[in-house]
Amino acid sequence: MEQHESAAKLVELLSLTIPPVAVAFRDQAPDGVADADQVVPSSCSFWRAGEKSVFYATAEQHFNCPVGAMVMGFELPEQTQGELGAAVGTMSQVGYFDPAEAASLPSVPTGSKGAVYGPLADVPVAPDVVLMWLTPDQAMLYSEAAGTAAWTGDSMTVSGRPGCAALPLALNAQEPRLSLGCKGMRTFTEISGDRLLAVLPGAKVDEFVTALSAIADSNAAMSDYYQSKKAALA
Repeated sequence: MEQHESAAKLVELLSLTIPPVAVAFRDQAPDGVADADQVVPSSCSFWRAGEKSVFYATAEQHFNCPVGAMVMGFELPEQTQGELGAAVGTMSQVGYFDPAEAASLPSVPTGSKGAVYGPLADVPVAPDVVLMWLTPDQAMLYSEAAGTAAWTGDSMTVSGRPGCAALPLALNAQEPRLSLGCKGMRTFTEISGDRLLAVLPGAKVDEFVTALSAIADSNAAMSDYYQSKKAALA
Protein backbone atom coordinates (compact mmCIF):
# COMPACT_ATOMS: atom_id res chain seq x y z
CA MET A 1 0.00 0.00 0.00
CA GLU A 2 1.33 3.45 -0.90
CA GLN A 3 1.99 5.81 2.00
CA HIS A 4 -0.65 8.30 0.89
CA GLU A 5 -3.19 5.46 0.84
CA SER A 6 -2.14 4.31 4.32
CA ALA A 7 -2.44 7.86 5.60
CA ALA A 8 -5.89 8.26 4.08
CA LYS A 9 -7.08 4.99 5.62
CA LEU A 10 -5.77 5.92 9.07
CA VAL A 11 -7.52 9.28 8.88
CA GLU A 12 -10.76 7.68 7.69
CA LEU A 13 -10.88 4.69 10.04
CA LEU A 14 -9.80 6.58 13.17
CA SER A 15 -11.65 9.80 12.26
CA LEU A 16 -8.41 11.74 12.77
CA THR A 17 -8.58 15.51 12.81
CA ILE A 18 -4.76 15.82 12.85
CA PRO A 19 -2.84 14.05 10.08
CA PRO A 20 -0.47 11.17 10.89
CA VAL A 21 3.15 12.33 11.01
CA ALA A 22 6.02 10.21 9.72
CA VAL A 23 9.47 10.25 11.32
CA ALA A 24 12.40 8.74 9.42
CA PHE A 25 15.85 8.74 10.96
CA ARG A 26 18.46 9.63 8.34
CA ASP A 27 22.03 10.92 8.24
CA GLN A 28 21.18 13.57 5.67
CA ALA A 29 18.22 15.16 3.98
CA PRO A 30 16.77 13.09 1.11
CA ASP A 31 16.68 14.70 -2.33
CA GLY A 32 14.00 17.34 -2.51
CA VAL A 33 13.51 17.62 1.27
CA ALA A 34 14.23 21.06 2.72
CA ASP A 35 16.19 21.64 5.90
CA ALA A 36 14.25 22.79 8.96
CA ASP A 37 14.49 26.55 9.31
CA GLN A 38 12.98 26.93 12.78
CA VAL A 39 14.53 26.92 16.25
CA VAL A 40 12.45 24.74 18.57
CA PRO A 41 12.56 24.18 22.34
CA SER A 42 12.02 20.41 22.14
CA SER A 43 12.24 17.38 19.89
CA CYS A 44 8.47 16.94 20.11
CA SER A 45 7.99 20.44 18.69
CA PHE A 46 9.07 18.98 15.35
CA TRP A 47 6.16 16.53 15.50
CA ARG A 48 3.66 19.38 15.27
CA ALA A 49 5.64 21.15 12.54
CA GLY A 50 5.58 17.84 10.67
CA GLU A 51 1.80 18.02 10.45
CA LYS A 52 2.15 20.87 7.96
CA SER A 53 5.22 20.20 5.81
CA VAL A 54 8.10 17.81 5.06
CA PHE A 55 11.56 18.81 6.31
CA TYR A 56 14.83 17.47 7.67
CA ALA A 57 16.14 18.43 11.12
CA THR A 58 19.71 17.72 12.14
CA ALA A 59 20.63 16.20 15.48
CA GLU A 60 21.96 19.60 16.59
CA GLN A 61 18.55 21.18 16.04
CA HIS A 62 17.18 18.83 18.71
CA PHE A 63 19.73 19.79 21.39
CA ASN A 64 17.54 22.43 23.06
CA CYS A 65 15.84 19.42 24.62
CA PRO A 66 18.71 17.19 25.83
CA VAL A 67 16.37 14.50 27.19
CA GLY A 68 14.51 14.30 23.90
CA ALA A 69 17.72 14.34 21.87
CA MET A 70 19.07 11.43 23.92
CA VAL A 71 15.85 9.45 23.55
CA MET A 72 15.90 10.10 19.81
CA GLY A 73 19.29 8.40 19.68
CA PHE A 74 21.41 11.40 18.73
CA GLU A 75 25.00 11.61 19.92
CA LEU A 76 25.23 14.41 22.47
CA PRO A 77 28.26 16.71 22.59
CA GLU A 78 29.84 17.42 25.97
CA GLN A 79 27.95 20.68 26.49
CA THR A 80 24.58 19.05 25.80
CA GLN A 81 25.47 16.16 28.10
CA GLY A 82 26.05 18.74 30.83
CA GLU A 83 22.67 20.31 30.10
CA LEU A 84 21.10 16.86 30.28
CA GLY A 85 22.58 16.36 33.74
CA ALA A 86 21.32 19.75 34.85
CA ALA A 87 17.83 18.98 33.53
CA VAL A 88 17.73 15.66 35.38
CA GLY A 89 18.96 17.48 38.50
CA THR A 90 16.13 20.00 38.30
CA MET A 91 13.58 17.21 37.80
CA SER A 92 14.96 15.44 40.86
CA GLN A 93 14.92 18.56 43.04
CA VAL A 94 11.23 19.20 42.41
CA GLY A 95 10.31 15.56 42.96
CA TYR A 96 9.37 14.95 39.33
CA PHE A 97 11.99 12.41 38.39
CA ASP A 98 14.26 9.91 40.15
CA PRO A 99 17.80 10.33 38.75
CA ALA A 100 18.08 6.53 38.69
CA GLU A 101 15.45 6.48 35.95
CA ALA A 102 17.76 8.29 33.53
CA ALA A 103 19.95 5.25 32.97
CA SER A 104 16.89 3.18 32.01
CA LEU A 105 15.39 5.55 29.45
CA PRO A 106 15.07 3.91 26.02
CA SER A 107 16.68 5.47 22.97
CA VAL A 108 16.32 5.05 19.23
CA PRO A 109 19.03 2.58 18.16
CA THR A 110 19.80 4.05 14.73
CA GLY A 111 22.27 6.67 15.96
CA SER A 112 21.43 8.85 12.97
CA LYS A 113 22.51 12.43 12.42
CA GLY A 114 19.01 13.76 11.99
CA ALA A 115 15.42 12.96 11.09
CA VAL A 116 12.87 13.61 8.38
CA TYR A 117 9.47 14.82 9.55
CA GLY A 118 6.26 15.37 7.64
CA PRO A 119 2.72 14.19 6.93
CA LEU A 120 2.72 10.43 6.25
CA ALA A 121 0.92 11.13 2.99
CA ASP A 122 3.76 13.33 1.71
CA VAL A 123 7.07 12.04 3.12
CA PRO A 124 9.15 10.63 0.21
CA VAL A 125 10.94 7.98 2.32
CA ALA A 126 9.76 5.02 4.36
CA PRO A 127 8.97 6.08 7.93
CA ASP A 128 10.59 4.48 10.95
CA VAL A 129 7.59 5.47 13.08
CA VAL A 130 4.23 7.12 12.51
CA LEU A 131 2.81 9.45 15.16
CA MET A 132 -0.87 10.14 15.78
CA TRP A 133 -2.80 12.17 18.35
CA LEU A 134 -5.78 10.14 19.55
CA THR A 135 -8.81 10.76 21.72
CA PRO A 136 -9.68 7.96 24.18
CA ASP A 137 -12.37 6.75 21.76
CA GLN A 138 -9.84 6.55 18.93
CA ALA A 139 -7.29 4.95 21.24
CA MET A 140 -9.84 2.21 21.95
CA LEU A 141 -9.93 1.28 18.26
CA TYR A 142 -6.15 1.63 18.04
CA SER A 143 -5.66 -0.83 20.92
CA GLU A 144 -8.15 -3.31 19.46
CA ALA A 145 -6.50 -3.17 16.04
CA ALA A 146 -3.11 -3.67 17.68
CA GLY A 147 -4.42 -6.91 19.18
CA THR A 148 -3.80 -5.79 22.75
CA ALA A 149 -7.40 -5.53 23.95
CA ALA A 150 -7.95 -9.29 24.41
CA TRP A 151 -7.91 -10.52 28.02
CA THR A 152 -6.17 -13.70 26.84
CA GLY A 153 -3.12 -11.82 25.57
CA ASP A 154 -0.74 -9.11 26.67
CA SER A 155 -2.33 -5.72 27.20
CA MET A 156 -0.85 -2.65 25.55
CA THR A 157 1.53 -0.86 27.88
CA VAL A 158 0.77 2.86 28.05
CA SER A 159 3.96 4.74 28.84
CA GLY A 160 4.38 8.12 30.48
CA ARG A 161 7.28 10.51 30.93
CA PRO A 162 9.06 11.41 28.79
CA GLY A 163 6.47 11.29 26.02
CA CYS A 164 9.15 10.81 23.35
CA ALA A 165 10.17 7.49 24.97
CA ALA A 166 7.24 5.90 23.14
CA LEU A 167 9.18 6.24 19.86
CA PRO A 168 12.09 3.92 20.74
CA LEU A 169 9.72 1.60 22.63
CA ALA A 170 7.60 1.12 19.50
CA LEU A 171 10.62 0.94 17.22
CA ASN A 172 12.61 -1.51 19.33
CA ALA A 173 9.68 -3.86 19.94
CA GLN A 174 8.09 -3.31 16.51
CA GLU A 175 4.75 -2.95 18.27
CA PRO A 176 2.19 -0.12 18.42
CA ARG A 177 2.47 2.00 21.55
CA LEU A 178 0.46 4.61 23.41
CA SER A 179 1.81 7.34 25.66
CA LEU A 180 0.15 9.65 28.16
CA GLY A 181 2.96 12.07 27.44
CA CYS A 182 4.73 14.33 29.91
CA LYS A 183 4.54 17.94 31.05
CA GLY A 184 7.24 18.94 28.57
CA MET A 185 5.40 17.33 25.67
CA ARG A 186 2.14 18.97 26.72
CA THR A 187 3.84 22.36 27.06
CA PHE A 188 5.88 22.38 23.87
CA THR A 189 3.43 20.70 21.49
CA GLU A 190 0.40 22.55 22.93
CA ILE A 191 -1.64 19.44 22.17
CA SER A 192 -5.03 19.43 23.85
CA GLY A 193 -5.41 17.60 27.14
CA ASP A 194 -7.82 15.03 25.71
CA ARG A 195 -5.19 13.52 23.36
CA LEU A 196 -2.89 10.53 23.75
CA LEU A 197 0.22 9.97 21.65
CA ALA A 198 0.11 6.86 19.46
CA VAL A 199 3.33 5.56 17.90
CA LEU A 200 3.10 3.00 15.12
CA PRO A 201 6.24 1.26 13.73
CA GLY A 202 6.62 2.22 10.09
CA ALA A 203 7.15 -1.38 9.01
CA LYS A 204 3.80 -2.35 10.55
CA VAL A 205 1.60 0.32 8.98
CA ASP A 206 0.01 -1.83 6.26
CA GLU A 207 -0.61 -4.71 8.66
CA PHE A 208 -2.15 -2.31 11.16
CA VAL A 209 -4.42 -0.66 8.58
CA THR A 210 -5.78 -4.06 7.56
CA ALA A 211 -6.52 -4.95 11.18
CA LEU A 212 -8.00 -1.51 11.83
CA SER A 213 -10.38 -1.84 8.90
CA ALA A 214 -11.76 -5.10 10.32
CA ILE A 215 -12.02 -3.66 13.83
CA ALA A 216 -13.86 -0.59 12.55
CA ASP A 217 -16.45 -2.84 10.89
CA SER A 218 -16.82 -4.88 14.08
CA ASN A 219 -17.31 -1.75 16.18
CA ALA A 220 -19.91 -0.43 13.74
CA ALA A 221 -21.85 -3.69 14.07
CA MET A 222 -21.60 -3.58 17.87
CA SER A 223 -22.74 0.04 17.88
CA ASP A 224 -25.90 -0.96 15.99
CA TYR A 225 -26.45 -3.80 18.44
CA TYR A 226 -26.04 -1.61 21.53
CA GLN A 227 -28.19 1.16 20.06
CA SER A 228 -31.02 -1.31 19.46
CA LYS A 229 -30.74 -2.59 23.05
CA LYS A 230 -30.74 0.99 24.32
CA ALA A 231 -33.81 1.86 22.22
CA ALA A 232 -35.67 -1.24 23.37
CA LEU A 233 -35.30 -0.20 26.99
CA ALA A 234 -36.03 3.48 26.48
